[in-house]
Amino acid sequence: MAENLAGDSAQPLRHVAVIMDGNNRWAKARGLPGHEGHIAGAERVRDLVESCRRHRVEVVTLFAFSSENWQRPALEVTGLMSLFSSYIKKEAKALNEQGVRLRVIGERSRFSSRLQKRIADAEALTADNREMTLVLAVDYGGRWDIVNTTRKLAQQAVDGGLAVDDIDETLFEQNLCLNDLPIPDLCIRTAGEQRISNFLLWQLAYSELYFAECYWPDFDVAAFDAAAVAYYQRQRRFGCSQEQMEADVTERELESPRDRARA
Repeated sequence: MAENLAGDSAQPLRHVAVIMDGNNRWAKARGLPGHEGHIAGAERVRDLVESCRRHRVEVVTLFAFSSENWQRPALEVTGLMSLFSSYIKKEAKALNEQGVRLRVIGERSRFSSRLQKRIADAEALTADNREMTLVLAVDYGGRWDIVNTTRKLAQQAVDGGLAVDDIDETLFEQNLCLNDLPIPDLCIRTAGEQRISNFLLWQLAYSELYFAECYWPDFDVAAFDAAAVAYYQRQRRFGCSQEQMEADVTERELESPRDRARA
C-alpha cells in the first residue's frame, strides 16, 4: 500500500506530526461526557501508529497536551493527566514489542513525580528500538521550545563557552526538541480547524499541512491514507522555483539505479 501510494515520489514521508483535535466535540455529538472523547482519541493512536508503519514512516509526533491546555477546567486537566499516565503504563510494553521507541517532549516539571518516573521508565524500556519513533508532545508549546533553546544558548554565551557570532540557524535547531530527528514532512490536524496552535513552530516551517474535517476519534486508516495521497501529490519547493524542482527531478530520472542508491 505504501509503495503504491508513494509511487516514484522524490519526497519520502519520514516524519508525520499530528494535532489531534475534536475529542470533546466528538463526545458532545454523541451525548457523551468529554472524557469519553479523550478515551476514544487515545485508542485511535494505535491505528495511527499501524498506518504509519505501513507507510514506512520513521517518526510520528502527536500533540497530546499543549502548554495552554492547563487553562482548561481543572477536572478535565486531571482527567487528561490520568489518561496520559494510563496510556504510558498500558502501551509501553506493546510499543516495545513492536520495536517502537517512545519519546516525550515538553516541560515535565508540572507533572507528578509518579508520572515523571513512568515516562522515564517507558523511554528507557524502548530506547534501543529502531522500527519507529513515537513522540508525545505533552505540556509542550512551540514558543516554549524556542524560548527554552534561547535560554540555553544565552547561558552558554554568558559562561564563555559560546560566542554570539557562532549562533546561527543550524546551532539553534540543534538545541530544539526533536533535534536528532528528521523535521516533519507532513502535519495533520483534524476537526476542520486550520491553524497549528503553537505546535512545533520552528520545525513546521516547510512542512506540508493537511486539514481533515473529521474529529480525531474518527480519523481511521482510510483517513490517513487520504492524507498520505494528498502529500505525495504535492511538490515541495523549499524556497526554490518550480523550474528548479523540475530540473532536479529530471536529473534524478537520468541517474542510474546505482547512483540513486548511493544518494
